[in-house]
Amino acid sequence: MKMELIQPFINAADAVMAETLHCNTRIGDVSMDEEAYRRKGMAAIVNVSGDIEGRVIFDIEPPTAARVASALAGMEVAETDEMVRETVCELANLVIGNAITSLNDQGFQFKIHPPELHTAEHGIKSSEDTEALVMYFETPAGNIYMNIAMRYNRRRRMERSAAAV
Repeated sequence: MKMELIQPFINAADAVMAETLHCNTRIGDVSMDEEAYRRKGMAAIVNVSGDIEGRVIFDIEPPTAARVASALAGMEVAETDEMVRETVCELANLVIGNAITSLNDQGFQFKIHPPELHTAEHGIKSSEDTEALVMYFETPAGNIYMNIAMRYNRRRRMERSAAAV
């Protein structure tokens, strides 16, 4: 997995969380994972297709998600409130949108799909040629996990190279 595909997501997550939570964030543990994704709490998955394909998962433990939703709403929100799930999806949408804008500026063309709430305990395993970068951001509200699995779409890359000749 190329860092040039990952860095825009890291930068966007840091900026969006700092702005929405009015705090500094710090990147915690970073690792590569070939195993199937295991959900930690409330998770939103965003799929990407086009020149780049893959997915990004935002995963937040329920108490942390409630604190984030409360901070954004300006009032106390219970873990079970629908607003908490909507906040996780909206946070994912903001981060992915900012990252995709950065990648579009680099000439990539792709489509992002709307965030979906991931409710299964386990997600699909990364493919043989795509590992997932797993990291979390430390915030005053708690840790926010991000799981990124991206790769170049080889067929589209070859088509673009052939068209340029």
